[in-house]
Amino acid sequence: MADAKLVPINRALVSVSDKTGLLELGRALAALGVEILSTGGSAKALAAAGVPVTEVSAHTGFPEIMDGRVKTLHPGIHGGILARRDEPEHVAAMERHGIRPIDLVVVNLYPFRETVARGAGEAECVENIDIGGPAMIRAAAKNHDFVAVVTAPAQYADLLAELAAHGGATSFALRRRLAAAAYAHTAAYDAAVAAWMAEREGDTFPATLVLAAERRQVLRYGENPHQQAAFYAGGARRAGVATAVQVQGKELSFNNFNDTDAAFELAAEFADPAVVIVKHANPCGVATGGTILEAWGRALACDPVSAFGGIVAINRPLEAALVEAIGKLFLEVIVAPDATEEAKAALARKANLRLLLTGGMPDPAAAGMTLRSLAGGYLLQTRDARPVMPAELKVVTKRTPTAQEMADLVFAFTVAKHVKSNAIVYARGGATVGIGAGQMSRVDSARMAAWKAEESGRIAGLPESPAKGSVAASDAFFPFADGLLATVAAGCTAVIQPGGSMRDADVIAAADEQGLAMVLTGHRHFRH
Repeated sequence: MADAKLVPINRALVSVSDKTGLLELGRALAALGVEILSTGGSAKALAAAGVPVTEVSAHTGFPEIMDGRVKTLHPGIHGGILARRDEPEHVAAMERHGIRPIDLVVVNLYPFRETVARGAGEAECVENIDIGGPAMIRAAAKNHDFVAVVTAPAQYADLLAELAAHGGATSFALRRRLAAAAYAHTAAYDAAVAAWMAEREGDTFPATLVLAAERRQVLRYGENPHQQAAFYAGGARRAGVATAVQVQGKELSFNNFNDTDAAFELAAEFADPAVVIVKHANPCGVATGGTILEAWGRALACDPVSAFGGIVAINRPLEAALVEAIGKLFLEVIVAPDATEEAKAALARKANLRLLLTGGMPDPAAAGMTLRSLAGGYLLQTRDARPVMPAELKVVTKRTPTAQEMADLVFAFTVAKHVKSNAIVYARGGATVGIGAGQMSRVDSARMAAWKAEESGRIAGLPESPAKGSVAASDAFFPFADGLLATVAAGCTAVIQPGGSMRDADVIAAADEQGLAMVLTGHRHFRH
């Protein structure tokens, strides 16, 4: 075992697709007297910059063949990488076959993911599946007792600093750290190829689930201070926390990430200017309006108490007028697709408030997957990307909803999709007025939403609950009429729900008896 042993770099193999920092690295290695072996474009770039370089084909005595598919797959390369310098048999084999040791492998892979992302054809994608690169990386990582492997330009600075500190040698600690990163790199690459091939086969749930994600941030703690956590970005690229630039504020926490994602996904559901206020992953106020400023006032009015310490998501650029309207209200995060310079300057006075700008809004109907861990396993499902389909709505009561009621029913059901089950949402005029979330009984959710509406009305000094004259949405069917009657008691005039209960007829009869209009969607939106 070469524990903590310094290994001088005498010979390096450099073959990179991403040539960021390549010339600086090449010059630094050459200045240390390192012999550089290289291939194709990397060799040409180094030579053009005046860096001494030996083509791999000259080193092995075997030309590149098959349009470059075979160039580094040669014993002269892999023997030089894999040979243990402390094994006499390995050393003797190198001497017999004229194999010279390679002490450093600098390789990054063909741009397969980028090729797929730009919509290239199948043949081009296949040609961008790297073979020699992963083989060299894995070989070097396996033999990290003696060989350093570098797979990203971001690692060049650490490598050069170590070479400077140790007279052109690498330590075991660095080589082991680089080896771990190398295996993760090739694993992520293979995961991307596997996912692409499964997609080509139309296999939504492949027999082996391969996950790859990039760590973006180690968090201070998880949901609670005694838990550890980190944020990883991976999968389909959608505007949101993974694309966001944090303009100001404290470091995001685990709960901030979770709540911000929930808020932004709901804000994306609406075409009109919309504001969503979220607390503990549940919306506590949602509204649309002619402007974001109007929507803000209506969203806040739904539950001004719960809004304290909440997350605010908007689907328009943040403007200074909204910052001023927020005033002294304590918020954790504001997330928006963009912000004016005036808004950024105004928000700078709230130094701890986090501002995230995502660069766009996600498509709420886009395909995608959600993943949840279980003890010893995972649950994978397609995203709940189904919108309310007005053409599929079925009026089942004697009274038909008015045009305003129908618009509010669609709005309320859209919000209910993002509320933890059991969910009841009261809405009026394109704004929530009461939300009941996460109760074991749908009746309790209806009563909680009514109580929330009464409280917000009292705070606003209204003569009656804003739930009077509102509509109600339920994320799943009413198993009995009691939940429906609880919405009637709150003052609702129309209800939207999926239907599908064995007692649908009883629920419809109760709605008719109360003079309600009721619409069935035919699909539910459980959210656990």
